[in-house]
Amino acid sequence: MKYMKKIVLSFILVLVFGITVNAQPKEEKYFKITKNLSVFNSILRELNAYYVDTLDYDKVVGTGINSMLSMLDPYTIYMPEEMNDDIKMMTTGEYAGIGSLIMQKDGKVVISEPYEGMPAQKNDLRAGDIILEVDGVSTVGKSTSQVSEMLKGKNGTMITIKIERLEQKKPIIKKFLRENIQFNPITYSTVPENGTGYLMLNDFTDKAADEFKTVVNEMVKKDKISSLIIDVRNNPGGLVDEAVKIMGYFVPKGTPIVSTRGRSNETDRTYRTPSDPIFPDMKVAVMVNRSSASASEILAGAMQDLDRGIVIGERTFGKGLVQSIRPVGYGGHLKVTMAKYYIPSGRSVQALDYSHRNEDGSVGRIPDSLTTEFKTKNGRIVRDGGGILPDSVTTDSRKMNIAYYILIQNHYFDYANRYALKKKKIATPDQFKLTDAEYNDFVKYLLEEKNFTYTTQTENYFKQLLEVASYEGLDESAKAEFDALKAKLTPDIEQNLRDYRKEIEELLTVEIIQRYYYQKGQVQYMLKDDSDIKTAINLLNNGKYTALLGK
Repeated sequence: MKYMKKIVLSFILVLVFGITVNAQPKEEKYFKITKNLSVFNSILRELNAYYVDTLDYDKVVGTGINSMLSMLDPYTIYMPEEMNDDIKMMTTGEYAGIGSLIMQKDGKVVISEPYEGMPAQKNDLRAGDIILEVDGVSTVGKSTSQVSEMLKGKNGTMITIKIERLEQKKPIIKKFLRENIQFNPITYSTVPENGTGYLMLNDFTDKAADEFKTVVNEMVKKDKISSLIIDVRNNPGGLVDEAVKIMGYFVPKGTPIVSTRGRSNETDRTYRTPSDPIFPDMKVAVMVNRSSASASEILAGAMQDLDRGIVIGERTFGKGLVQSIRPVGYGGHLKVTMAKYYIPSGRSVQALDYSHRNEDGSVGRIPDSLTTEFKTKNGRIVRDGGGILPDSVTTDSRKMNIAYYILIQNHYFDYANRYALKKKKIATPDQFKLTDAEYNDFVKYLLEEKNFTYTTQTENYFKQLLEVASYEGLDESAKAEFDALKAKLTPDIEQNLRDYRKEIEELLTVEIIQRYYYQKGQVQYMLKDDSDIKTAINLLNNGKYTALLGK
C-alpha cells in the first residue's frame, strides 16, 4: 500500500510542476497537463486492476490531492462535499446544529462551550458533559470532527443526545430541534470611558458591516461617543467587501481601500468604499495582535495608510492572499489562492515567506533591509514584509509558567465544572473575584485530588543536554554542576502555586465566569484590566493621536 501511495504522490508532484510553470509556450504547457493527467489515470487503472489489496479510492486520490496542494500555500485546500457546511460557515457565519463547541478529552468528546441563546444552552447542555450518543449512534472511537458532523443537520430536525454528566449516576437524554446557528460578528460592545466606545469585531461574515453600523450608531445616540476602539485581535478575517464597507463609514465615498492582483485579469480589482461616510470625524483606534489576519489586516492597514485612525498592539499575522472557492465536481470545492491584497499605500500585508513563521503561524521580526518603504497619505513611512506594524506597539509580557501547564491539562476546565454544580449564581463579571478560600480549595484540588505535576520545556532541554554530555564524556566531570542545575530547574509546585497566583487566578476566573455568563461574560471580565484598551483610551484623548497620524 505504501509503495502504491508513493507512486500516486510522485505523479501528483510532477503534475504540480506541469501546471505552475508560466514561461513555457501554451501548447507545451497544455500538453504537459494532458500528459500528466493521462499518466495519473493510467496509474489508477493499473492499481485498480493489479494491486494486491482493495483500494480506498477516496483516500488514495484525496491524499494525492492534499499532497499536491501542500506544495503551494497554506490556504489552497480541497474541500470535499462533507465540508459544505464549513464553506457556509466561513462566508455567512451560519450553520444548522446545536450551537456549541466540543473537544476531545481523555479519549471522549465533551461539550466545551455552549453558546448563549442557542439550542445547546437553552436545553441545558453544559460544559463538561460527555457526549455518549447522537441519534442512537455511539461516539466511542470517533473524532471531534466526526461528532461535529453528527450534531449538524437541517434546520428544524430533531436531535437526540445521550450525555454523561459529573455527579450524575445515570446518563441523561436530551431531545430538541436543531436550529440555524448565526454568530453575531460583534461579540461585545461597551463604553469604557465617557465619549469613547469599544466593540469587539470577531469576524467579517456577510452581516459584519451592518451589525457594526448598528452598534456604533447606538453608542453615538445613547452615549454621545466621539472616538471608537475597534478590537480585531484574534479576528481571522473573512469577506473583503465587509472590511471595505466598514472603512466606508469613516472615509469619503469612492476611496480605494484594497486592490487585488494575480495571474488572471479577472482577479485584478480595486475595492472602493460604496457609500458616504457616517462617522467622518470620529477618532478611531484599531487594536490588533499576531492573530489578526486577512480582512482584519485590510481594515487596520487601510486606517493606517489613509491616516484615518491609529493601530495599537502587535504586528499582525501577515495573510495577504486572496482565495476563491470554486466547484470541482461531486459536491467538492477548491479553495484556491488567486491573487494578493495591496492596501492604499501600495504595500502587501502578505508575509515574505509564509513557509517560515513563528510557532503560532504569525510573522517573525523582518529586517528592514528585506522590506520596501511606502508612504501613508500624510507622508509617514510604512513597510511591507508581512502584516501591519502598529503605530503604538504593545507586547504580551506573560511567561509560560505553571499557569500554562494547568491550562493544557484541563484542570481549570474540570474545576469550573465542579464549581458550577455547587454554586447556582455568582457576581457579575466586572465584580466577581475568587476568595482566598476558593483559591486554596483549587490548590488542594490540584495537589491532593489530581496529583498535579508538570515538566517544563527547560527540563526537557536539560535532559537532552545531559545525553549529549554523556555522549561526550562530560557528565561525570561536570556532575556537581549538572546536579545543581537540575535542582534549580525542577519546579517547586506548591511555591509556584503561590508565586503565580495572579496568572492562575485570572485563567480560573475566566473559566468559571463562562459557566454563568458565557462568551460575553468572559470578554467583559478580561477587558477590565486590558492594558491595550487603556493605551488606546489614553492615545485617543490626548495630543498624541494627531501626532501619530503625522498631522
